[in-house]
Amino acid sequence: MTAYVFDPSRPGFAEDPYPFYAELRAKDPVHEHPLGYWILSRHADVFELLRSRHSVEDRHARATPLRRLREDAVGGEYRAVAPTMLDRDPPDHTRLRKLVTKAFTKRAIDALEPRVTELVDTALDRMEHRIADTGRADVVEELAYPLPMTVISELLGMPDTDHTRLRELASMVVRRLDQVTDPELIQSIAAAGAELSARIDEVVTEKRRSPGDDVLTALIQAEDDGDVLTDEELVAQVVLLYVAGHETTVNLIANGTLALLRNPDQFALLTARPDLDANTVEEVLRYESPVHQSRRITLSQYRVGGRVIPAGSFVLAALASANRDPEFWGPDADALRLDRANARSHVCFGSGGAHHCLGASLARLEGRVALGRLVRRFPKLALADTVTWNGRINVRGPVSVPVTT
Repeated sequence: MTAYVFDPSRPGFAEDPYPFYAELRAKDPVHEHPLGYWILSRHADVFELLRSRHSVEDRHARATPLRRLREDAVGGEYRAVAPTMLDRDPPDHTRLRKLVTKAFTKRAIDALEPRVTELVDTALDRMEHRIADTGRADVVEELAYPLPMTVISELLGMPDTDHTRLRELASMVVRRLDQVTDPELIQSIAAAGAELSARIDEVVTEKRRSPGDDVLTALIQAEDDGDVLTDEELVAQVVLLYVAGHETTVNLIANGTLALLRNPDQFALLTARPDLDANTVEEVLRYESPVHQSRRITLSQYRVGGRVIPAGSFVLAALASANRDPEFWGPDADALRLDRANARSHVCFGSGGAHHCLGASLARLEGRVALGRLVRRFPKLALADTVTWNGRINVRGPVSVPVTT
């Protein structure tokens, strides 16, 4: 009998990965992949790993077939950008996070709500005109992409730049988070990372000449007990904030819209119940996770699910699988239920561990305003055509959600 191997390249995965995750949980929930890494897929196991003190620094990982393949493809160390706070353990992680966290406090994010509401209403105006003129509009192009891109650009204080090219580069760089094995694609990811870092370096140089009241200026001037960001650290953190600040929220809004359109009863419920706006974001995050995986490198033997994972192992936490695990969520784990009482128990933002998502409050704000105002502006919204997916395994979402009224 052929041994089970989790393979996201199988037909149908891009369109609907959840049956594949169910198979993974059932057949091998602590899965040792032939390429040398491990995958945890149950909610309990993922939750514990995310809250553990195991590492995020690749230097602790043993060589694997996947790592050797990537290094062979680029002729050395494979990394799309310099290490960010997501790639650092304490105390480096603590130091980097402390220097940027002030911009993402709940008070600071709450102050953005009027601007987010203005941007959403402007996007919905565009959608209305587009539908009136052509009979249809694209939620991704009109709302899900421009909203978080504008918000993070204004928050950072990004000077005028080629946002179209930055979008292309960011889209390629996040492919690094997939278990890519194609040498040409590996090289393209590395090249995109180098170009994106160079372009952000130019942005930082411009901001040094023209400082403002924004996060970029704050990062450049940041000092805490004599500690400042090095030039490489500065560029890396800006790349992280820029990419993470819009890529994942694009998926949240696009995935959320699609989930509501495919569940008309829940669409109608949200239309009638503004009090469910905040919980809708949590349930959408659980039901259709914007990010499907997180990773840790074990610093010591790790016992989980009756298995022993050796020290130095690269372990993937399958967030999207955990968020549909019926052992935790119950028999309706695969159902969208906007009034789900424990929806906030999803693992999308890191489960309160050291690497809990810095931008969680901002993502929640944008998702809440966008989805709530969308359904009430267009109570008869419906899909107009086939949805197109971005083809990624990790930062997965649609590139087009055509709608009509």
